[in-house]
Amino acid sequence: MLKKNAWRKAAAAAMLLPLLAVAGCSGSGGRAAAEAEAAGGGQVANTPEITVALITHAGPGDTFWDIVRKGAEEAAAKDNVDLLYSSDPDGGRQAQLVEQAIDQRVDGIVVTLAKPEALSSAVRKAADAGIPVVSINAGEDVSAELGAFTHFGANDRLAGEAVGQRLVEEGLDRPICVIHEQGNVGHEARCAGVKQVIPGTENLYVQGTDMTQVASTVTAKLQTSGDIDAVIGLGAPFTLTIASAVRETGHTAKVASFDLNPELAQGIADGSVLFTVDQQPWLQGYGAVEAIWQYTRGGFQVGGGQPVLTGPAIIDGSNAGEVLDHARDGIR
Repeated sequence: MLKKNAWRKAAAAAMLLPLLAVAGCSGSGGRAAAEAEAAGGGQVANTPEITVALITHAGPGDTFWDIVRKGAEEAAAKDNVDLLYSSDPDGGRQAQLVEQAIDQRVDGIVVTLAKPEALSSAVRKAADAGIPVVSINAGEDVSAELGAFTHFGANDRLAGEAVGQRLVEEGLDRPICVIHEQGNVGHEARCAGVKQVIPGTENLYVQGTDMTQVASTVTAKLQTSGDIDAVIGLGAPFTLTIASAVRETGHTAKVASFDLNPELAQGIADGSVLFTVDQQPWLQGYGAVEAIWQYTRGGFQVGGGQPVLTGPAIIDGSNAGEVLDHARDGIR
């Protein structure tokens, strides 16, 4: 059963973010105001422009990060923030991007911590240099230790438990959990959460940068393991590839997912995907940039030293149609 306190934190986070948005809606015109209006907001903040670096572990073709970035850009336009976006799926090269941001004397850094060991030195260096750091998406457990003052994201273990519980409700007990990025602590935690609820869960590792390899590996597994009754993807593009593989093999396994994009929302609405657990990436990007701005303008620290949860949120056939409209706008 999901922990009640975690769900309360998620609800608190959902209430907090709109309040932050209201706090930021002051100011004058100019370029940033025009950008804010174009992004769907109102007037830009009248605080001095600051520079924030958003540094993720995004891999090629993963549309999840487009949504994170869109949220960050909307907050940046409203808050008079010059947003510098960069990414690299390799932990060492991502750490180099953090080092570059420090050298550029940015006013704040938002960073994902999917591979915390590779990033620990660079993130500590930023915090020690007096640059406020917010982590997003991955690395909740080590965020504070490395010097970030808060973290925006879903608890991956809790999200995995949510998936496991939902599969149990569907009468499924032999899932495989497809990990598309080895070494990503968040991916391992998701599958561990599923396994906590369904001990028979098996992890399957694929090369997420090669969708052909993803499809062939999943196909081979389905053809050699007749007792599989569910396949879980850890990201929307990968789940869509998995769903195609299941369909082409004629296997009866159900498909479930983490995260969301418009195509996956359509797949849920059509019934080819059972459900997904959304961590609401738009909120992660938006909330993190907003938190940096609030910190620089008044020393405010969102979260009170605790992570701000943006999920898990279950999307299934009952609400996929409504979510699909937002997904097409790039905010889900």
